[in-house]
Amino acid sequence: MLKMFPKTHITIAASISVVVTAAVLMSPSSRVEANRVAYTLDLKEGSVAKAGMALEAGPAEPPAMLARADNTETASNADESDQPSPTLAMAEASLQTPSTAIGIGLPGAEAKEPPEPELQWQTFEIRSGDTLSSLFRKAGFNDGLMLSVIHGDGEADKLQRLYAGETIRFATDGAGELAAIELQRNLLESLKIQKADDSFKGETVVREPEARPAFASGVIDGSLYVAAREAGLSDRLAMEMAGIFGWNIDFVYDVRKGDRFEVVYEELYLDGEKFDTGEILSARFVNRGEDVIALRYTNSKGDTDYYAPNGSSMRKAFLRTPISARVSSSFNLQRRHPVLDVVRPHEGTDYAAPPGTPIKAAGDGRVSFAGWKGGYGRTVILQHGDNITTLYAHMSRLGRGIRNGSRVKQGDTIGHVGSSGMVTGPHLHYEFRVNGSPRNSRTVKLPDAKPVPKTEMARFQKFAEQEVAKLDLFRGDDKQQLALASDE
Repeated sequence: MLKMFPKTHITIAASISVVVTAAVLMSPSSRVEANRVAYTLDLKEGSVAKAGMALEAGPAEPPAMLARADNTETASNADESDQPSPTLAMAEASLQTPSTAIGIGLPGAEAKEPPEPELQWQTFEIRSGDTLSSLFRKAGFNDGLMLSVIHGDGEADKLQRLYAGETIRFATDGAGELAAIELQRNLLESLKIQKADDSFKGETVVREPEARPAFASGVIDGSLYVAAREAGLSDRLAMEMAGIFGWNIDFVYDVRKGDRFEVVYEELYLDGEKFDTGEILSARFVNRGEDVIALRYTNSKGDTDYYAPNGSSMRKAFLRTPISARVSSSFNLQRRHPVLDVVRPHEGTDYAAPPGTPIKAAGDGRVSFAGWKGGYGRTVILQHGDNITTLYAHMSRLGRGIRNGSRVKQGDTIGHVGSSGMVTGPHLHYEFRVNGSPRNSRTVKLPDAKPVPKTEMARFQKFAEQEVAKLDLFRGDDKQQLALASDE
């Protein structure tokens, strides 16, 4: 069709289209009066005619467009000034449709919210002697604001409990106002306080570490602790292992050179990095050729303890000694009293220890007495079942929460060594009574702790088989096999 017209005509038409499009796009977008120019192109005569008209931008009727040339006779006979130009029509359409890509302030353009100002943080390591008030002052805030924070919602009041070694951070907004506080207690626990409107709200956040099973084994050459350290175990894990097997093996007299141990324990990871060790999951100690196996089992009620593969408890119902200290005076029913200088039965065992040394409950029980008891001084008496009681005397102070009627677990701290009552120096006086009669706590036959209940035996036996199989797999230090076993 284009071959019917001279090249000059085509060139002129293209130039005019460009000029008109540019003029339309540059015209005002607000509702103002604008003069627009329309052109009529006569291709047969090779002339261009200008038709001036005033247009109002907005929803008015569309103006006359450039005439469109057509190769049909009907189109050529029609009034060419009434035919719209595709190019100008597109320009008009774009003018009437707001665009978000052009200019700010056009109707329909999406308004972008300004970015939140970044918080500015100040960090302080809490040292001995620091107070919450002094830390607020270091950060540039007064005591009035401190009181507003600790009287806030949620757990904000926990900010008052500070310990040396913790880290505290204060955040201010763009206006310099306090916006947030973070108290990092350790790698896993933090207290986060945020400002909400005119008050503060606190929340304790605890991260869960990833626990991965790990294995260690060693052979006794000198002592358990040296062998454990050479195997890569921490002192804490070595002590826990001694505590688990301590009811069955005397690590002072029973251990022989060549005895060995195998331990499956937890390694704790945070963000992919190891930061600590967890609990001992299972362990085997070979003493004089005899295997002693301990498995950590949690029953359906959530109680956890160590058991042998047959379901019997690895511990006794009572600790042989409630404190780690030397014996200063043994059980003796014919002993002469050191203060009164008369023969008076010594119905317990004395343990000399520095003041403040923690005293542990020898077994699970209920506090039947807690307070001052004559020459015994500050005393706690525990009732264990129907026929056994234990007495702890001459304390400097009672343990937290220890009062008449409270329940205790074996190993709970019930008090601290002191010299209250009729004594010559700080020590613990410990008595063990059966049906009211005193017994030598160092030689009395101690009852075993409760085994796995019969109702749990089927569940426990399945668990025990899996754990013992893992120990057997580890004998070759095959960590890949352990990973497969732990996924079952």
